[in-house]
Amino acid sequence: MTRPHALVAIALCFGWLLLPAQPQPDNLAKRFLGTWRLVSVKGHPAGLPNFYDDHPSGILMYDPSGWMSVQIAPHGDRPQWPRSRNGLHASQIGRTAEEKAAAFDTYAAYYGKYTIDSKAGTVTHHLEDSIVPGSRGIDNIRHFEFQGGNRLLLSVAENGKGALLRRNDTTYKLLWERVQ
Repeated sequence: MTRPHALVAIALCFGWLLLPAQPQPDNLAKRFLGTWRLVSVKGHPAGLPNFYDDHPSGILMYDPSGWMSVQIAPHGDRPQWPRSRNGLHASQIGRTAEEKAAAFDTYAAYYGKYTIDSKAGTVTHHLEDSIVPGSRGIDNIRHFEFQGGNRLLLSVAENGKGALLRRNDTTYKLLWERVQ
């Protein structure tokens, strides 16, 4: 082995020793990681009631192991349930059908794995479960756009009938801000 070849072999060996044991997320994936607070919603999902108009609140989380979770509620006007003697909210047990329906109709939540398609500019939320029964296995596809270092715009890529929309044709957009 010649001297240059030996140096390359040594460099490769040391480089191999310095590699991490697990694959690390690329720079784009790293930008998603963390907790995001809902700033605004424009439009509403096709075929669903629009309860997000008045400054909704929400939280979105992406973790490094590939899991995500999201919860969204309208700000303010959700009907309050009475508190028990110890100050905690009463459970759904004993609630009327109307009270349960109002609570269900004014809250959105799901969790699951996520994947990022950098070429398409989409992030797909693979639902493990949701507040909506029967949602397991559904993929929620979102176009994404980072705005500066701390804002993430997600626009719903489905038209409500199973077809995907181009980014410019989306009308339902959620703006998130990174929680510091």
